[in-house]
This record gives sequence, C-alpha cells and structure tokens, in this order.
Amino acid sequence: MAIDNLDVHFAKLKLRYQRWGAQNVFLSSKIPLNIARMPPMNIPNILTLLRVVLIPILVVVYYLPANWAHLISALVFTIAAVTDWLDGYLARNLQQGTRFGAFLDPVADKLIVAVALVLVVGEIGSIYLSIPAAVIVGREIVISGLREWMAEIGKRAHVAVSSLAKIKTVAQMTALAILLLYQRNGYIWIEVLGVGLLYIAAALTLWSMLVYLKAAWQDLTLSTDK
Repeated sequence: MAIDNLDVHFAKLKLRYQRWGAQNVFLSSKIPLNIARMPPMNIPNILTLLRVVLIPILVVVYYLPANWAHLISALVFTIAAVTDWLDGYLARNLQQGTRFGAFLDPVADKLIVAVALVLVVGEIGSIYLSIPAAVIVGREIVISGLREWMAEIGKRAHVAVSSLAKIKTVAQMTALAILLLYQRNGYIWIEVLGVGLLYIAAALTLWSMLVYLKAAWQDLTLSTDK
C-alpha cells in the first residue's frame, strides 16, 4: 500500500514538472533525477566557467599583504586570458559549441576585464589610466546594447565578433596582465609599458565600436513610421 502511494506521489510530481516544461526530470517513475536541465558540461564550457571562478581568486590574491601578490594575480589573469582563447578553439575544432557557451563566454570576458580595470585603476590611481579604462568600459556597454537590439530585430550576425575585436582583446589582456604585475613604487617601465598598451587597446576598442556601428547604421536609422 505504501509503495502504491509512493508511485502515485511520483506520478503526480512527474506530471507537474512536465507541465512546467522540464524534460527528463525522472530517471525512472520512482527516482527523481533533475528538476531542470543542466547546461552541457563539455571542455569548452568548463574552461569558460573556470574563467568566472578565477575572478574572485584574482581579487583576493591581488590584495594579499605579500610581495608576490601582484605576480600571482598577473599569472591568474594570464591563465584566464589563455582559457578565453582555448575554449573558443576547442569549441570550434571539437564541434562542441553550445548556446550556453555562446552566452557565457563574452560575459566572462567582460567580467574579468572590468574587474582587472577596477583593480589597476584603484592601485595606480591616475587620470591617465582612468581615461582608457573608461573608454573600454563605455565601449563594452554600447556594443552590448547594440548586439541586444540587433538580436531583437533578427540581425545579430551583422555585429558578430570581428578580427579587429580579437586583436583588441589580445592588446587589452596583455596590458592588464602587465599592469596587474606593477606595484606602487615599483619598476616604472612596467607601468609605462602597461599603460601604453592599454591606450592602444582603447584606440582599437573605439575603432571596433565604429566598425560595429557602421555595420548596424542602416538599421539604426530606419524610420519606424508606417
């Protein structure tokens, strides 16, 4: 009698989850497996998630009261930058691209770049570093909004990631890794090199933004009047 009641209970739960649209909720009629589908955990997606996990580690290590803190934080950021290239490479060559990865990859990139910019601007605290940082963050906001809008009208492919944007990303990651290595009152050439590369990255950032805006300009200027 108790087993029959349990079967009825699981049958009701299964029906309820099916109405919510969940798939494969139960491994059998008696054993619940998952309430909702989990994203596919292939190697590219794991690497992308690793990049997100490295963000709080980067912050904690950067502020440790130790002489090696900035060196280790630069290494952590470099590892994250390598995973940015590696997850895309593996997704393409192993044919493991997923919607989850396509969503999370650019989000992870923007998060770790924004956090690294906050760290180095807070450490060096100069206007000549704040200017390219503001340009980079501002551009990311503009392009994210543009891509969201283009997706809504079904023309997301018009503002897909370009080769220029990839070059910009390399310059940006390299500059931030160098600036994370810099310590106040440390070797001035490290700061000069890092800031110089960040200005180059900011210039490429503006250039790529103009390219994207040009590609979308016709759609942006169309009249909505009928």
